[in-house]
Amino acid sequence: MSTFDFDHGPERRGTDSQKWQKYAGRDVLPLWVADMDFTSSPAIIEALRRRVGHGVFGYARPVPSTTEAIVEAMAKRYGWTIDPAWIVWLPGLVVGLNVVAQAFAQPGEEVLTLSPVYAPFMSAPKNSARASVSVPWAHDGQGWAIDWDALERAVTPKTRLFYLCNPHNPLARVWRRAELVRLAEFCERHNLVLCSDEIHCDLILDPALPHIPTSVLSPEIAARTITLMAPSKTYNVPGLGTSFAIVPDAMRRARFLRATAGIVAEVTCLGFTACEAAYRDGEPWRQALLAYLRGNRDYLLDVIARELPGVRVEAPVEATYLLWMNVSALGLDNPTAHFEKHGVGLSDGAMFGAAKGSHVRLNFGCPRATLVEAMQRMKAALPS
Repeated sequence: MSTFDFDHGPERRGTDSQKWQKYAGRDVLPLWVADMDFTSSPAIIEALRRRVGHGVFGYARPVPSTTEAIVEAMAKRYGWTIDPAWIVWLPGLVVGLNVVAQAFAQPGEEVLTLSPVYAPFMSAPKNSARASVSVPWAHDGQGWAIDWDALERAVTPKTRLFYLCNPHNPLARVWRRAELVRLAEFCERHNLVLCSDEIHCDLILDPALPHIPTSVLSPEIAARTITLMAPSKTYNVPGLGTSFAIVPDAMRRARFLRATAGIVAEVTCLGFTACEAAYRDGEPWRQALLAYLRGNRDYLLDVIARELPGVRVEAPVEATYLLWMNVSALGLDNPTAHFEKHGVGLSDGAMFGAAKGSHVRLNFGCPRATLVEAMQRMKAALPS
């Protein structure tokens, strides 16, 4: 029995929550943006209380124990030995995606990715006049797969970077070693820098599937990889703006740092405190969270299969707390607006590069009772 209560979240209406403010004054359950409605790990809350009690909130740098907590977590969870010097602190993972585009591609050059994918993968290059090129995922009848031929065709003399989402948002997919090896070989052959967003790596729901950081594959691939990580999604602390890049290659790290100069804010003292507590003391809470999220996932898959005709989950949900649903059979021009009218706030699949009206994404990082109510509302919203 878990000692942590995921069935009852604090009241977020009327607070600073982006997620809940979106529908202020309306009876809409917000299941869109990727933050959870759970209280964070008690270990993090207690560490923050102690830090606030100190009473001074000056410009901060990490203390050695903060960096050590990350190094130890990478070694213990993934068998990845990292040098503390490889860590570059960032105030958010999206910042990292933008910095990578500026550091490793020139205006007019191309950044390649697979879509559907988290929207900033496509917008970050464009923010600084780089081109975003996305290759659609293929579906092999069992689940999502890379169309390797299409990926090869997409490479041009202007391609400089590949953005990888590992595990994948919104497809909730864990990459297999053979795929990562082939992708690494692809990047080496075309001399591409590999930016690997691994923000959901600690949220793998299928215990049989290990997370494999791209950089552990070989020293050669590590030298061309920028890995982006954060405690934010797993421990529900995104509002504390604490992320980091792991960049083993000294020359690439220097280029990355140059691109941050003068425009990237520093991490705050409270962010460092939360990060250390998450990686050092948050493991019992994380394991309880994963068990609860598995239950939420299984509940949703069961209800959708039995009670929501026209809504399909096309592949196993292996990681994250995000459910990618095909609603094209419902024939709705704007499924997001339709479900909002019936009290459920979802993310529009078009934001991720899916065809208009084809998909929606649901965040199941919330108490089970919220999902029960949401499923009843979605069922009532189905076109007759």
